[in-house]
Amino acid sequence: MRNVVVTDPPRADQADAETLGGFGVATVHEALGRVGYLGPAFRPAWPGARIGGTAVTALCWPGDNLMIHVAVEQCRPGDVLVVATNSPSTDGLFGELFATALAQRGVRGVVLGSGVRDVAELREMGFPAWSTAVSAQGSVKATPGAVNVPVVLGGQQVSPGDVVVADDDGVMVVPRADVPRALSASQARLDKEAASRAAFQQGELGLDRYGLRDKLPDLGIEYVPYEKWAEER
Repeated sequence: MRNVVVTDPPRADQADAETLGGFGVATVHEALGRVGYLGPAFRPAWPGARIGGTAVTALCWPGDNLMIHVAVEQCRPGDVLVVATNSPSTDGLFGELFATALAQRGVRGVVLGSGVRDVAELREMGFPAWSTAVSAQGSVKATPGAVNVPVVLGGQQVSPGDVVVADDDGVMVVPRADVPRALSASQARLDKEAASRAAFQQGELGLDRYGLRDKLPDLGIEYVPYEKWAEER
């Protein structure tokens, strides 16, 4: 691995990233064809946060947060710090002091493929964090890594400048080149869901609205009166 800090990588438009954050993880994930989701292991340190921002990536060694310190300097307002380790780690690489430094720089949140700690303080200060673990285990600052290089979290590649969307449903990444498609497809999905919601409020069933009823016989699903069902048992 090359120990490198890449400065000033191209970023997706901040307004676009914020709009995608407002749409939410589930909507954007579905709109893009169910791609980009980091999986259920990435959970928020505290509930209720929703963000969309551009990725600054840090690649660290397990139990070592040196490169997070290096990455802080590369962060701009509207960024999301994305931290990966080059082998599995649950150590608490990130806490309240890092969050204080990032909040001062206008960073929207952090996503870690490792542990987070100081959860109460993060919640109190309102700094959003998603991680695969919560752990009081601390770290050292001794091993070189990289900043603003592509990293992999949850089977998904995150490149610097990509859009990271995160909320209570988890985390997903939108490649920078896919942002225009994500915006239009997500808005179309919201419009479609609004129409379905109005129909359901009027009593329409999903079976009929989505054309599922006619498919049931082809799937071998039959309707049987209770008396017949009980007799056949």
